[in-house]
This record gives sequence, C-alpha cells and structure tokens, in this order.
Amino acid sequence: MKNRRMFWHIVDKIESQIDSGRYPVGSRLPPERELAENFDVSRPTIREAIIALEVRGRVEVKVSSGVYVLDTTSKYKSIPNISAFELTQARALVEGEAAALAAMAITDKELEALDHTLQAMEKGIEPENADREFHTIIATATRNTALLQSIQHYWKLRETLPQIISEYKNVCSSSDKDRLEEHRRIYNALKKHDSQEARAAMHGHFNRLINSLFEISEAKALEEVKRKSSETRDRYSITHLVG
Repeated sequence: MKNRRMFWHIVDKIESQIDSGRYPVGSRLPPERELAENFDVSRPTIREAIIALEVRGRVEVKVSSGVYVLDTTSKYKSIPNISAFELTQARALVEGEAAALAAMAITDKELEALDHTLQAMEKGIEPENADREFHTIIATATRNTALLQSIQHYWKLRETLPQIISEYKNVCSSSDKDRLEEHRRIYNALKKHDSQEARAAMHGHFNRLINSLFEISEAKALEEVKRKSSETRDRYSITHLVG
C-alpha cells in the first residue's frame, strides 16, 4: 500500500462524473464491464471502486438491478467516524464466534482452501488478498449469511476508510510472520473441529493487532511531544547569546 491503490483513482473519476451531472441522482451507472473498458482497468478494480463509493454513500448497489446514484444533501455524505481500534475490537468479537461456529461445520474442501491462503502468505503472494480470503472462508463456513455479510462489511470499512487504512498500514507491513503463525493456529483448531480453541486462536490474533495499534499510537504521540518540545526549545533558547 505504498502507492495510492488504483481503485481510489477510479473512485475520484466516478465521483467527478456524478458531481458534474453526467450521472444524476437516481440514474444507474454503466455495467461493470463497460466501466472497466472506459477507465482501462480490470473489473476487480471497478468492483473495489464501487464498494468504496457505496461506503461513502455516493451509490447504492441493488442486487440483480445495478448501481444507482444516491441523493446527498452535501457534496459527500459524512464518512463514518470509526477508528481502527473500534473496528478491530468489533471484528474480534464477531469473528471469534464465527471461528467457533465454523469449527463445527467446516468442510475438507474449505480447509484445503484455507491451507492455500496460508501457502500464499508464506510465499508472499498477495498476502493482503490471502488474508481477506482466509477470513472470508471461515465466515462462509459458519453457514450463517448474516455473519458472513457482517464480516464482509468490516472488510469494506477496513479497505475504504482513510483513517483505518492509515492506522493499519504500519501494523500490516511489519507483522507478516506473526500474522501467518496466528492464522496457522486458527487453521489447526478448525482442522480439529475444536470450537473453543478456534475462538481462542482468533481472539489471540486480534489481541495482537490491537496491542500493535496501541504501540504505534503511543510512538506517534511520543514523537509529537518531542516535536513540540523541540519547537518550544528553539523558540526560547538563548544559546546564541551564551559565550
């Protein structure tokens, strides 16, 4: 995530077209295939852009109908004020129970798919996508559509809210080894169909994430204190008068 992800550029372009009146309120956006051709990007990139626009409140996705432009009283609907701490805690509560449920119903095919995501993480093959797929497979294995949709919504928030993207950036880039080991513990518990162990392993995964977020937040706060102290020192220093 060193560079701004491609779908954000598409979000900007579509929002600009909405604001210019090309796609008025209530109108339907062109099909995914047509948008991909118009912007010369892949269809998955268009899907990510639509998800971001939906979270921002610019469009509504209607199943089997299309994507429609929403009415907004201001240029943008307010972005949800959710912190990475809040999101991680919510995910821990929901996904801990999802893991417990999944342990009772997960199939050999789903376990095999989980193993493939672990291999991808270990080899460094699109680890972020493998991470999301890992959690999605578990959510699917609960056989509970409401849980699946809740967990998918949390992922949308994680990948589209600027404040959360920023807070997660350093955690995710510096903890690939920890993440892999934690996912393996979750996988092993699911493979044994042990609900209690699966729940505990999932909670352990998110607990480490929350602690890492606190460490980064504290480091930033300390750095800010040092910066302000340095500015004050420079302002009132009389070193240049001494000697």
